[in-house]
Amino acid sequence: MNMDITMPQLGETVTEGTITRWLKQVGDRIEADEPLFEVSTDKVDSEVPAPAGGFVSEILVPEGETVDVGTRLAVVSDSAPAGGDGAAPAPAAAEQATATPPEEAPVAAPETPEPAQRAEPPRAEPAAPAPAPQPQPAAASAPAHAPAPAPPAPAPAPGPGANGDSLLMSPVVRRLIGERGLDPSQIRGTGEGGRITRRDVLAASSTAAPPASASPSGRAAPAPPAPAPSAPAAEAPREVAPARGDEVVPFDNIRRRTAEHMVRSKATSAHVYTSVEVDYERVERVRRAHREEWKQREGFSLTYLPFIARAFSDAVAEFPRVNASVDGDRLIVHHDIHLGIAVDLDFGGLIAPVVRNADGKRMRLLAREMRDLAERARRKQLSPDEVLGGTFTITNAGGYGTLITLPIINQPQVAILSTDGVHKRPVVVEGPDGEDAIAIRPIGVLALAWDHRAFDGAYAAAFLRRMRETLESHDWEAELT
Repeated sequence: MNMDITMPQLGETVTEGTITRWLKQVGDRIEADEPLFEVSTDKVDSEVPAPAGGFVSEILVPEGETVDVGTRLAVVSDSAPAGGDGAAPAPAAAEQATATPPEEAPVAAPETPEPAQRAEPPRAEPAAPAPAPQPQPAAASAPAHAPAPAPPAPAPAPGPGANGDSLLMSPVVRRLIGERGLDPSQIRGTGEGGRITRRDVLAASSTAAPPASASPSGRAAPAPPAPAPSAPAAEAPREVAPARGDEVVPFDNIRRRTAEHMVRSKATSAHVYTSVEVDYERVERVRRAHREEWKQREGFSLTYLPFIARAFSDAVAEFPRVNASVDGDRLIVHHDIHLGIAVDLDFGGLIAPVVRNADGKRMRLLAREMRDLAERARRKQLSPDEVLGGTFTITNAGGYGTLITLPIINQPQVAILSTDGVHKRPVVVEGPDGEDAIAIRPIGVLALAWDHRAFDGAYAAAFLRRMRETLESHDWEAELT
């Protein structure tokens, strides 16, 4: 008996996913609930388990391919495949498998072209070229009503070597070739079946001479007919050709999506930064007193982060606009606090899983949930819904001893808090008799990036002052008993 493995619905708003890695190959034995493949969506990277045990008899979608929810990905059978490696996709999937090779997916290009691309006339699709390439200018300018040659009947499936449009390539690669003014017939495809990959285009671009259409003389290239360059040279990004010994590391899915989101955030929100110094002496005393008991009972160390999250929840009660989102020309103030905690994925990316209803939880429960989310994020075991719906985000680089970090707002939220390193420093404190004295105290910075559309500087400063007061004066001992 065979079982189809399809792209699962990994969240209410998720409609597609990219296969980033197959954890099993054709012929491998797999147990029920054992991870079968990794999938990347616009929300999260996850491992997907097999719904039943058996043998992987077919893999229909290669790594790097982006497909819709419900698409057949693989087949699991009761018995091992009879012969052959079975790695080739089934005929029905073969055509789909050529759409986007692993080197090109997932594609980070926006659906709407950049302004420079809008000026570019559309390039011909595979059915538009003449039946055979004619390099002579006369053939390119032949009138449309000429009796011969007549418009050809639909051609068979494109194959390598026919002409630029019939070479095997994805729409993304075709666009990249056009942007760089390259001749596809001069690019050697290293992908399956001679397919031109994104890597092939970048390699050709680093060694190719400027195309004739872009020559300073302004004369159009004689053949094939081509549109003018899509953007002035001043607007084109500067290309960097790798030197001997350089390592070329293509951006993966999480790097592309992070970049898209951060650039969009900077273009959307009027970013302002405000920071305060906090004396963590009161917090540190409680941490020292409960360090061993906490580690034994909870299984992990007690850090500053749960104290900061708890102080944030208290401060928001007085400054609710910090816990808000922008929707068009209006501000939506959230009265439930869904706290996103940025998690570093072992230097391989950043994700912010969400602690739901953080304002209704004591510090011990906050610490447990933040720890659980961070561990599952690093194991790629989060569901997309666990990173959705955050109303405020805390990013914590303090473990690396940073002084101050200026974070970028996590859209559509209006603020993000950076918690940096806590360092012992000499500070002036007021003694019991009211006189000033020098003391060594653990001091750290809280830095708030906020959206000037939501509130003003005085509001942000007052909010941070309230957080500082809570951290410096709250009865933290009672929180841990």
